[in-house]
Amino acid sequence: MSLLAVGVSHQNAPVALLEQFAMGTDDTVKALHELVGTDHVSEAIVLATCNRVEVFAEVERFHGGVTEVSRVLARQAGATVEELSPYVTVHYEEQAVTHLFTVAAGLDSMVVGETQVLGQLRNAYALAREEGTVGRALHPVAQRALRVGKRVHSETGIDRAGASLVSVSLDRAEDRIGPLAGRPVLVVGAGSMGALAATTLARRGASVTVSSRTPEHAQRLATAVEGRAAELSALPEELAAADVLVTCTGARGLVVVTDVVAAAMAGRQHRPLVVIDLALPRDVDPGVAALPGVHVVDLALLQGERTAGGGHAASPVAADDVAAAHALIEAETALLRAERQAAAVAPTVSALRSQAAEVVDAELLRLSSRLPGLDARARHEVARTVRRVVDKLLHEPTVRVKELASAPGGVDYADALRALFGLGIDAEVGPERTNLAEAVTVDPDELGSGGMS
Repeated sequence: MSLLAVGVSHQNAPVALLEQFAMGTDDTVKALHELVGTDHVSEAIVLATCNRVEVFAEVERFHGGVTEVSRVLARQAGATVEELSPYVTVHYEEQAVTHLFTVAAGLDSMVVGETQVLGQLRNAYALAREEGTVGRALHPVAQRALRVGKRVHSETGIDRAGASLVSVSLDRAEDRIGPLAGRPVLVVGAGSMGALAATTLARRGASVTVSSRTPEHAQRLATAVEGRAAELSALPEELAAADVLVTCTGARGLVVVTDVVAAAMAGRQHRPLVVIDLALPRDVDPGVAALPGVHVVDLALLQGERTAGGGHAASPVAADDVAAAHALIEAETALLRAERQAAAVAPTVSALRSQAAEVVDAELLRLSSRLPGLDARARHEVARTVRRVVDKLLHEPTVRVKELASAPGGVDYADALRALFGLGIDAEVGPERTNLAEAVTVDPDELGSGGMS
């Protein structure tokens, strides 16, 4: 069994494609069960955010795992695997662990160092646990990833610049209209992103109004930030009064259409409006960006800034902090690798000792039949001596194979032990060169870069 990570993210997929992957809880649950219902995937976690959809899975075979996960992702996106393959990244075994830890730490985010993805990973893990799609293999990996994320944020200085997408977007709004303190801001959506937006706005001194498809949720959030709630049906009137609109609902269709914004702008006496659309799929009609006086900040814009800025949007994280975070991830990856490899050789050690015990028992039984007159005390002493000799002979190889298991290629020693002693345990199946004629082409030797072409 081996860990596999397959997915698409803002790193190499356009926002338009990421929109096709938008997944609600029901979609994620369906994908989880579809994954573990395949022949090669035994456990799975699906991390679906506005910037990525990635599957972390325990698989029987590399080739089969990539094929089956890719098919599930393609179905979710309403695309073929061939259409999807240029944007998919694949990580295997230790690279998959490192990638998961990097994601948990916020180092792979559109805004480097942000903390929201850690909570999203926690929720993804919790959902997989509820659905029974994680087991002995993925539990320790996911738990270690959550611990790594916490450690990176508490033990390095990455949080000093680890702004969320919300913070970066609001910075863009302030670049356009000035400080938000005292300004009316409308937040549409009262989920986790809406709550983060409303809380951040309140800290910046804005006057926050919250609107949602569920009025009770809007009222609860508005009370928490000392703002007010508004019915979603009052969107035209609220837009006419607001200086900034932040929208982040889970709707599948457009929430803010061009005609409504145009009507609101007509009564604003040339006051500009900043529209921040953090939803995926988008809440705001693309035509809104063409309206005079309206400035739209959305995920596509932030992704463009990330690309132009060499990797991350507006994330002036000190190089020393990033290096410290990567060093921590490397150490935790090595520790988990040692634990996983030690666990992989444990059945071999157990089988060797069981085989030895069977041989000893058989020989003692044979001795008993050949020397029936041997008294009980002598029989006991002979048995003790034989077992002690066998234990001493096995001690060195079993201790050494456990020690060697923590080194790269350590499982090979367990394979040798199985071969030498004729143990009937199937060897772990490693990655083979994969040529998926019906899907994607991957060479595991090239997975260090995480790329798929």
